[in-house]
Amino acid sequence: MKIAILGTGVVGHTVGSKLAQLGHEVRMGSRSSKNEKALKFVKDNEKHRASAGTFEDAAQFCELAFNCTKGSSSLAAMRLCGEEPLQGKILIDLANPLDEKGNIFTPRDDSLGEQIQRELPSTKVVKTLNTVNCSVMIDAAKVPGDHDLFICGNEQAAKDKVSGWLREWFGWKSLIDLGDITGARASESYLALWIRLWNVTKSPNFNVKIVRGS
Repeated sequence: MKIAILGTGVVGHTVGSKLAQLGHEVRMGSRSSKNEKALKFVKDNEKHRASAGTFEDAAQFCELAFNCTKGSSSLAAMRLCGEEPLQGKILIDLANPLDEKGNIFTPRDDSLGEQIQRELPSTKVVKTLNTVNCSVMIDAAKVPGDHDLFICGNEQAAKDKVSGWLREWFGWKSLIDLGDITGARASESYLALWIRLWNVTKSPNFNVKIVRGS
């Protein structure tokens, strides 16, 4: 599959490298086709079919896109992709709405996932993977035992496809559907607790399990 990784940070490099190792054609998108981090990603994955380009290049190239940009830059990146190149495609949104000071910048009645969906109305935005560290994103077994991943989006068929890919590519066995894209308000809000837990546990490789009573 031709996959776009939008963003050149640690999350983009981690997810993109895993997908390249699985045999997908991966193109990392950024503001410049000569972005140093994107070119390093290509070099690090030179044995695989990895490439780099602008956000628009990557959006046009792909069949599936991952938003791995910083939350504070996500909307600008989506605008650089353009609506037409991502029309009808699935965009898996991993970003969280953190500002430069580490604070959540979206109001309680909105989310970054919803903002991206409004920016790209013809794209099938699916929010997931944003509640775990990037090393756990690509390998659920990094956390032993049963634990849960959240997913939300407006189109059920898109969520079903993404759920299948998460299981097949990254080993996620248990997914909880939070409903339409407004569910991103809840999963993004969890970030405040996630950061606190990281500070307390001294390790980013953890997750949660929802235990249901009778």
